[in-house]
Amino acid sequence: MKTAWQEAQKHLAGGVNSPVRAFKAVGGNPIFMERGLGPFLFDKNGRAYIDYCLSWGALLFGHADEEILSSIRIQAQRGTSFGTATEYETALAAEIKKAFPGMEKMRFTSSGTEAVMSAVRLARGITKKDGLVKFEGCYHGHADSLLVKAGSGLATFGSPDSEGVPKSVASLTSVLPYNDVQAVNHFFANHKDIACVIVEPVAGNMGVVPAKKEFLEALRKKTKEVGAFLIFDEVISGYRVAYGGAQHLYGIEPDITILGKIIGGGLPIGAFGAKSALMGALSPEGRIYQAGTLSGNPLSMVAGKSVLSRLSPGFYKALNAKTAAFLREASALFKKRKKAITIQNIGSMFTPFFCSACPSNFREASSQNEGEFKRFFRKMTASGIYVPPSRFESYFISDAHSEAEFKKTLEVFAKC
Repeated sequence: MKTAWQEAQKHLAGGVNSPVRAFKAVGGNPIFMERGLGPFLFDKNGRAYIDYCLSWGALLFGHADEEILSSIRIQAQRGTSFGTATEYETALAAEIKKAFPGMEKMRFTSSGTEAVMSAVRLARGITKKDGLVKFEGCYHGHADSLLVKAGSGLATFGSPDSEGVPKSVASLTSVLPYNDVQAVNHFFANHKDIACVIVEPVAGNMGVVPAKKEFLEALRKKTKEVGAFLIFDEVISGYRVAYGGAQHLYGIEPDITILGKIIGGGLPIGAFGAKSALMGALSPEGRIYQAGTLSGNPLSMVAGKSVLSRLSPGFYKALNAKTAAFLREASALFKKRKKAITIQNIGSMFTPFFCSACPSNFREASSQNEGEFKRFFRKMTASGIYVPPSRFESYFISDAHSEAEFKKTLEVFAKC
């Protein structure tokens, strides 16, 4: 591993293509993975790890799922990229609309960041307003307007924002505390020039922190009052917490929905969608420009279709039941050992927080015992269990995880 890390640092900025992979938050050298199968990752030396990261939640059926691989193989033989319209795009969009009827029309992108950037532009273009509201600890990708008090990678490195973001751009973004209805009401009493409010309805980038229903209801009410768009970033929660995402669980429909991860079956993808009238403002019908050479890539389209067409209420019932059973045992074990670890989950995504109570916002999530987390992470990886190398991330369970993997994980938890 040391040699691989030294070589990577010669050729890649920081040795990685995404900062959290550098293990700066946990110490030591990153683990270089070579392949995955089911619930396992295998490093370059052939060692197996039970994977609770799952490509940051994208792999609902685990690694190297045969149905997904088969769809990719068939398509790859037909061609990997055309740069033209294809029926594969239409097929995946139609499948998504079954679960997200508010996305009457959508546009695919190559990443969640790109989808967020495009959705914000759409909102600004229609409302003719510039103001943007986000929430502390919610990470929406690395577009300039959104690298302000973000969670996930930036939080891992203790940075409230990024160098290289013009002050003039950052000044258009207002950041409010997550789950704080009073702060929302106070802000909108004094600010009307807002194009959109973007929020993770289930935060996954400060660890798993579900929104309070009254918080989302306040956002829905206030955005309507001032003529702003409500954007739900469901890149993580979409198809993860429920078939129709968090908006289905809460019964609150946003104006614009952003999806990613699961809808691409593990391949690069993003999507944003809304009612037809809103999406009609995009070029070529309207005057708001958005484009992408590899958007709607046929490999991502068929892989995503393979995943989404297999989902059902029964699938989620089974996945959530085995997640809940595993987490009950884990919580009981930590309590018995008098460990200050609390587990917060929704569906098959969860986070063990190294503090005495489950957090409801970024400030509370930041109160975790960082030293305890680092020791936990090192114990996990040394025992063949791969968890996110940051205390501000979500863990995930896939359909491929079984009682055998849970049993081994609990045995390691008992030694932490």
